[in-house]
Amino acid sequence: MTEWANMQLGRVGIWTTALDHQPAAEARRAAAELEEMGFGAIWIGEAVRREAFSNATLLLTATRHIVVATGIANIYARDPTTMAAGQKTLAEAFPDRFLLGIGVSHAPLVSRRGHAYGKPLETMRAYLDAMDVARFDAAAPPQEPPRVLAALGPRMLELARDRSWGAHPYFVPVDHTTRARAILGPDRLLAPEQAVVLEADPDRARKIARLHTSAYLKLPNYANNLRRLGFDEDELSNGGSDRLVDAIVAWGTTDSVGRRVEEHLNAGANHVCIQVLTENPKALPRAEWQQLAGSLLARATPPAR
Repeated sequence: MTEWANMQLGRVGIWTTALDHQPAAEARRAAAELEEMGFGAIWIGEAVRREAFSNATLLLTATRHIVVATGIANIYARDPTTMAAGQKTLAEAFPDRFLLGIGVSHAPLVSRRGHAYGKPLETMRAYLDAMDVARFDAAAPPQEPPRVLAALGPRMLELARDRSWGAHPYFVPVDHTTRARAILGPDRLLAPEQAVVLEADPDRARKIARLHTSAYLKLPNYANNLRRLGFDEDELSNGGSDRLVDAIVAWGTTDSVGRRVEEHLNAGANHVCIQVLTENPKALPRAEWQQLAGSLLARATPPAR
C-alpha cells in the first residue's frame, strides 16, 4: 500500500485562489459546496490575504471529509519548526484530511518578503532536514510526514521521491507528467495542476488563458521548465504561443477538459488539480465547478497500467 492511500484525494480536485478573495463565511460556503459536488480535494496557495495554515483551518472546519491541500506553502513564509508544528496540528485535528504541499516559490516573490533566495534544491533539502528534526520527538515514532513538494526539474522531483509523498507540479503540460512519473517511480503521489477555460471559441479562450500564462511566464522557474520541455524563446514571449497556451491551459467544452484530465491520468498522475480560469479571477466560478463536477467525476476512472 502506498503511504498516501488512506487520504481519499480522489482523481480530481479543485485548485483555486478565488476563495481567498471572498469573506470568510463565503469561502466556507463555497468549500462545502465543492465537497457536496464530489471533488476530492481543495488546493490553496500561499495567499497574500490569508496565511496558508489559517486558511486551511478555515476550510477544514467548514467541511466534513474533503481534503484541503496547500499548493504551496512557501518555505520562506515560516521557519521549518513552525511549518512542522502547523502541519502536525492540522494532521492531528483533521486525520487524513490535510496535505501539506511546500515549495521554494520564486526569487521575485521571495525578495518582496525581504529574504535572499537561495539555490532551490540545496535550500529545500536543508529545510526538510530541519523540518524533520522538529517534526519527530521521543514520544512519536519516526514516520514520513504527509507532504508533497512543488517539483518541476528532475533533481527536485528526485528529492520529492526520496523525502516526501510525491510531487505537486504547477503550470505544466501532460508531457511533464510523463517525465515526472518516470522519475518518481510507481508508488509516489503525482498531483499536477491543470488550468482550464470553459470556452469553445479559440480566440476568446486563449485571451482568458493568456491572462494566466503571461503572469507565470515571467517567473524563471516556470519558464525554465518549459524550455526543458522543448518550448523556444519565441513561444515564451507575449503570453505564450498558441501551442504553449494550449499545452498549459485546456479550453473548450467539459468533454475537452475531461480528455486532458484523462491524458494526465494515463501519463501517470494519481490526482489532477483543476484550476478554472475566467475573466475575473477573484470571482467564484461556481457554475464552471458544477459543470466540471457533472462531467469529470464520472469519467475520471483509474488509468490502465
